[in-house]
Amino acid sequence: MVHQAVQGPFWAAQLDQGQRVVIYYFLVIAGLAMLAQFVRTWVGRNEVGTKYRPAMFASLGVTGAAFLSYVVLTVKFDLGYTQTGGAADGSGAMWSPTKDAIWSWAPRYMDWSITVPLLMVQLIVVSSLIGAAATRFRTIGMACAWLMIFTGFIGGVAIDNGGSVPALAIWGAISGVFMVILYVVIITMVVLARRNLSAPVSRTFLLASVLLMVIWFAYPIVFGLQGLGVSGGLTVTAQVVLSAADIIAKVGFGALIHKIALQRTAEDVVAGEDVHPESIYISGTKESDAVLAPIASPAGSPAAGARVGTGGGAVRGTSA
Repeated sequence: MVHQAVQGPFWAAQLDQGQRVVIYYFLVIAGLAMLAQFVRTWVGRNEVGTKYRPAMFASLGVTGAAFLSYVVLTVKFDLGYTQTGGAADGSGAMWSPTKDAIWSWAPRYMDWSITVPLLMVQLIVVSSLIGAAATRFRTIGMACAWLMIFTGFIGGVAIDNGGSVPALAIWGAISGVFMVILYVVIITMVVLARRNLSAPVSRTFLLASVLLMVIWFAYPIVFGLQGLGVSGGLTVTAQVVLSAADIIAKVGFGALIHKIALQRTAEDVVAGEDVHPESIYISGTKESDAVLAPIASPAGSPAAGARVGTGGGAVRGTSA
């Protein structure tokens, strides 16, 4: 098969000093944002009930994998270009890509292959779906998410090092089919899940879902830009847009998932369906008191759970 070649993918462009610095900036802050969210999630993983804790573990996987990806991207971006001309301090310099410059880009697909399916896990865990329905949505969602990324990787990187217009078009279209299926899955899940969620949780859940679907549009747009040719400006635009999109899709979305998990935990405690050792606050507002787990009496029968009020005293509730 004869491929019509473009001038080259993003990583084939020569960069001036200013463009190089801007890309560095966004790669580093994206990596630091992932690290910060990872630490925040790890510290706050026990703030939510055990029912919703898998969402926190998935968030740790998302931000941990993304942080490592950005470490690789930054290192390979540094090593993948050589200075040509200019002063010793880099002023007036141009930076030409080497054969390793592709690795300042390709690791994004490895990152997304893990993190995008885990984003679906986060959303399903805090929804109201349980049992077979949750399993079905999780399986289809994770499969479509991975296939969307993998088929994009084939056309965007694997074939002719991302320099084939037909490959970009064909594999981009295949990836787009999986993206459409994934959107249908998310929209269907939102409609079903919101029926059994309270108004405050439903609003946050809808916001998280819409945020994810809207920000995902940035990725196929950048994929399409790859077929327009090579320039330093396009390379900067692509790296900046994807770094910003990653922060929103992983850090911003993760924060909303954490809020939903807190909201649902507080509602479960108030309804007497669960216990939690600490009072739950959201945006400075107390949503529930601390409720301790029942303690077995000497005779072997469970004693009542203890609700810790604002005054710090334990208020005994009735046993189940």
